[in-house]
Amino acid sequence: MFRSINRHLNPTDQQKSTIIFILLAIVGFLIAIALFECLGYINIPLEKIYLYSPTLILFILSQIIIKLSPNPKSWSRGLIVTVLIGLTLRYLYWRSLSSLNLSNPIDGIFSVSLFVMELLVIFSSLLQLYLMYHLKDRKREADYYSQKVINQEYCPSVDILIPTYNESIFILKRTIMGCILLNYNNKKIYVLDDTNREEVKQLAEDLGCHYISRLDNTHAKAGNLNNALTKTNGELIVVFDADFIPTTNFLERTIGFFQKPKIGLLQTPQTFYNDDPVSRNLGLEHILNPEEEVFYRQLQLMKDGVGSVLCAGTSFVIRRSYLEEVGGFVTESISEDYFTGIRLSSQGYEVIYLSEKLSAGLAAESISSHISQRLRWGRGTLQAFFIKENPLTIPNLNIRQRLAHLEGLLNWFNVIPRCIFLILPFLYAVSNIIFIKITYDEFIFIFLPYYITQVIVFHWLSDKTRSIIFSDVYTLIGCFPIAYNTIQVMLKPFNSQFRVTPKGISRKHYIYNFKLAWPLMLFFIFNLISLSISLFNSSRTIMGINFTVYWSCYNLLIIGVALLAFRDKPKPSLYDSFPIRKRIKIIETNQIILGQTLEISEEGATILLDSQNYLSATFIVQLSGLKIDSYLIEENRNNHQYQIKIKYNKLTLEQHKKLIYLLYSHPQRWKSKELKLSPGELVSLKLAITVMFNFLVMGLIPNRKKQNKAMNN
Repeated sequence: MFRSINRHLNPTDQQKSTIIFILLAIVGFLIAIALFECLGYINIPLEKIYLYSPTLILFILSQIIIKLSPNPKSWSRGLIVTVLIGLTLRYLYWRSLSSLNLSNPIDGIFSVSLFVMELLVIFSSLLQLYLMYHLKDRKREADYYSQKVINQEYCPSVDILIPTYNESIFILKRTIMGCILLNYNNKKIYVLDDTNREEVKQLAEDLGCHYISRLDNTHAKAGNLNNALTKTNGELIVVFDADFIPTTNFLERTIGFFQKPKIGLLQTPQTFYNDDPVSRNLGLEHILNPEEEVFYRQLQLMKDGVGSVLCAGTSFVIRRSYLEEVGGFVTESISEDYFTGIRLSSQGYEVIYLSEKLSAGLAAESISSHISQRLRWGRGTLQAFFIKENPLTIPNLNIRQRLAHLEGLLNWFNVIPRCIFLILPFLYAVSNIIFIKITYDEFIFIFLPYYITQVIVFHWLSDKTRSIIFSDVYTLIGCFPIAYNTIQVMLKPFNSQFRVTPKGISRKHYIYNFKLAWPLMLFFIFNLISLSISLFNSSRTIMGINFTVYWSCYNLLIIGVALLAFRDKPKPSLYDSFPIRKRIKIIETNQIILGQTLEISEEGATILLDSQNYLSATFIVQLSGLKIDSYLIEENRNNHQYQIKIKYNKLTLEQHKKLIYLLYSHPQRWKSKELKLSPGELVSLKLAITVMFNFLVMGLIPNRKKQNKAMNN
C-alpha cells in the first residue's frame, strides 16, 4: 500500500496539473466563503472554526484521492471509505444535536421521524462501506486450482442438476446442450422435472441425460433438489436453473477449489444474455448496466471478504457430503439457496465466490416479471427472521458475517423511507411543518460537503458502472410493490407460494403496466402540486432558499423516467439475437457469395453480403464450421450494400450444439461482455432529461443518435 502511495507522491505531469487544479479549486472555495462572510450570510466565530474544519478537510482529501487514483485501487478505496465514514459520522453528529426541530409537538414528531428513517438508510450505507475494506477476488486462486483439473489429476465425480418447472422446451434444450458441452468427462446430467411432462422426458432421452420426476411439488425447487439427492451419488453437485447455460470451462474453473477440504460451496456470477427490461424500455440498453451485474461485480466480492457469500440458486457447486450433513437444501423458505449457504457457514464450512462469468441466463422479459422476481427474492430473504437459519441468530457465525447478512436484510427495508421521501416536499409545501433546522454555515460546511462527496464517490466506488440518478430510477420502479411486500412478509411471512418467473415470451405491441405504475403516478401528481405551490409561495423557505422547488423537480424527473420504464417494448421473436461478426459463405448451385454476419440467433441471422448477387429462395450458409440449410426472409439494398435476413431450416442435433457453443458456451463468450462505463452524474442527469423531453414532446423514447450525442457532451 505504501509503495502505491509513494508512486503517487512522485506525480507525473498530468498528476501535477491535477494537483494544481485541486489547489486552485480550494483557493476559489475559500474566496467564495470570504465573499459569503462579507455579505453576511456566514458568520463563524474563530473560536468555533474547529467545528467545521473536519468536514471540509475530509471533503478536500476525498477529491485529491480520486484525482490521484481515477480507478479504485486497494489503497485509494480504503482511504475513500475511511473519508466517507468520517463525513457520515460528522453529519450524524450534526443531525442529532443541531438539526432536529423540537419547537412544538407536531414539528418534533415529523422531524424525529424523518431522522429515524434517514438513520436506517445511513446505517445500511455504513455497513456497505465497512464491507468495502474486505474485497476478495479469487481469479488467481482459480488459475492455480484449475491446473490439476485440466491435467486430470483431480477428477471428482460431478452431478449436474437442472431443476425445471414449466419452462419452455427450447429454453431447457439449450441449457442441457450447454451442460453436455462442458469440458469434463466424469459428469452426469440430470433433468429434474417438477411438472412430469412427457416432452421433457423425451428431450432428456434424446440428449442422453438422466430424467428424474416426483409425484408432487412439495417444497418447490428445494424439494425437487432434495429428491434428486436421494437418486444421485456424485461427490460434487452443480445446479443450473433451466435457463442458465454454462461456458465449456465452467467445471475446469470451479471444482478445483474443492481440493481444499473446508470449501463447502462455490458461487459464480449470474450474468444475462438479454437486456433487462428497465434499460430496454427506456432505450438505454447500450448505456445502463443491469442491477444484477452491479451486485455480482461488487457486493458478492465484499461478502466473500467476510465469509458471507450469498448462494444465488444457480451456477454454483456444492460438496455433497457437507450438504447431506446439514440436512440437504433448506425447505422452510422459498430462498432455499440463501439459507443452505448459511447452514454450511454455521457448520464451519466455507461458502466462497469466484467473480468470473462462466454462465449466462435469461433475464426477466417484462417489467412485471422483473418486479415479481424481486418480490420473491425479498419474501424469501426476509423469511430469515422466522426460521432457525436466521443469520443474525444461528450459532457459530462471527460478527463480520452477521453484519454482512444484516446489510442484505436491511436493503429490503430501505425502500420504505424511499417511498416516504417522495411525499415530503408535498407535506412541506401544504403545511407549516419544519422538518429540519439548518443555518447557512451548517449548510455550506456540513451538509454540502457531505452530499457532494456522496454523489462523486458513488460513481467512483462503483467502478463507474452506475450513477446515483439511474440507481434512483431502478429503486423507484419497484419501491412501492417491494415496500408493501416487505410489510406483508413481516406480518405473514409464509402466506405466498413459490412462483416461477415466466420466460421465453414474445409480444407484438407496446404494453403499459398501469397496475404497477399507478402509485408512482399519484406521487408524481403530489410533487407537481408541491412544485406549483412552492413557486408561488416565497415565504416557505429555509435560509431564503426554497429547497422544495429543487426537491420536487428532482422527484418529478426521477419518477417521470421510472414511469416510462413501465412501457414494455415489442419483442417479436422468442429468440435473442447477438451482435456477432463472423465471415460466412452462402453456397448455391452455381455460385458462392461471401459476407459477414451482423447478428446471429438460434433461428437465423442478419448478414451483410460483399456483393449484390441475386440469391435464390433457399441456400446453404457456411458459418464457423457449420453448414446450415437456410432460406431468405428479407433483403435490403441501399448505399451499395446488400443486407439480408435468413432463417435456418430444421437444425440437426449436432448443428444445434455447435450453434449453442457459438452463441453461449465458448470459454471467452461472456468475458467479452464487459460492464459498460456508466455516464457520470451530470451526463446521467442530461440523459434522464432527454428521455423525459423526447417522450413529452414527441411521444418517443430517444433514438440512439440523441443518446450518443448526450454521452459525448
